[in-house]
Amino acid sequence: MKKIKNKLGQEEIVGFAVIIIIMAVIILFFLVFYLRGERESVESYEASSFIQAFLHYTTNCENYWEYLSIQKLIFECEKDFVCLDGRNSCEVLNSTLRGIVEESWKTGEDYPVKGYELNITTAQKELIYLKEGNIGANYHSARQDFVSGGIKAEIVFKAYI
Repeated sequence: MKKIKNKLGQEEIVGFAVIIIIMAVIILFFLVFYLRGERESVESYEASSFIQAFLHYTTNCENYWEYLSIQKLIFECEKDFVCLDGRNSCEVLNSTLRGIVEESWKTGEDYPVKGYELNITTAQKELIYLKEGNIGANYHSARQDFVSGGIKAEIVFKAYI
């Protein structure tokens, strides 16, 4: 009789341990998806901060006094300025921005950002249009307008999620 009680107690302990293990796996499963979902979101403030950051990036295009930031280079591109080393300012602007955007916003199915668009225009012309990845209906965007020397520039960046 004593052996039967011991076996029943052992079976209850094994059953309880199995339930605890199953609950731990379920909790771990939900925790992984919860944390993963947090990282897969791009907020509008991130797009806005990105624009503010790249505007202050110093390029390798030089005028007689300084190396130009992207913000200054936008207006020099509008005026068809040629850098001291003979390169066209619009080409420098395009290649510099392409490098910054490609390194900052990795796109694809394995990344939180599925695609992006960057458009820089003035009243007279479109200076830069960069597009990469899948363009969809869900996106976060930022817009920046500024004026220098009577020229108004507009930057629009969209990160598709």
